[in-house]
Amino acid sequence: MTELEKGPKGRRRGRGARERILSASQQLFREQGINRTGMDQLCAAAQVSKRTAYQHFTGKDELVAEYLRRFDPSVLSGVFDRTDLTPRERLLAAFDIPPTTPLCPYIAATVELNDPQHPASQYARDYKKAVAARLADTAREAGAADPEQLGEQLALLIDGAAARSRVLNADAFPTAAAIAAVLIDNAIPPTARTGQRLSRPVHTS
Repeated sequence: MTELEKGPKGRRRGRGARERILSASQQLFREQGINRTGMDQLCAAAQVSKRTAYQHFTGKDELVAEYLRRFDPSVLSGVFDRTDLTPRERLLAAFDIPPTTPLCPYIAATVELNDPQHPASQYARDYKKAVAARLADTAREAGAADPEQLGEQLALLIDGAAARSRVLNADAFPTAAAIAAVLIDNAIPPTARTGQRLSRPVHTS
């Protein structure tokens, strides 16, 4: 085996190389940004050669897109697939974000890349549309008169709260959840709310 087939510290290339590369990208991209992280640094952190890295990813653009895909491939399944909550409660549970959660990686990547044609930017758009669609589906289940509109409103509120939390270094999600409750109850006719139990608190600091 040639030196090109080994990592920087002599580790032999194996099936775990792809996971090591993705793990390194997840750490470095979040800590220092996408643009400031080069392939040489990624390969060193993952202990793979550049040749091995390019066998798994055609280039950094593909790696960045895959980095985003791994964050939430099922689109908030931990919220929307819960069967112990009513539809209204699931809508509010989307705002139950821990205050220590970093800025949304999809927003951060799109802002940093500043290229709407970049594969990661396209994936971020698809993900954000998927979140709004899942909110709309749940709003429809809850009986909202215009579920698509409510889904878009709640998606915008989530992204706004995430950005404001990062800029102010203060948790904006409790306020966002209170606004969401008003939007939800205004969108759902009283007859559709009949029989739905009151929602438990969605966020605690």
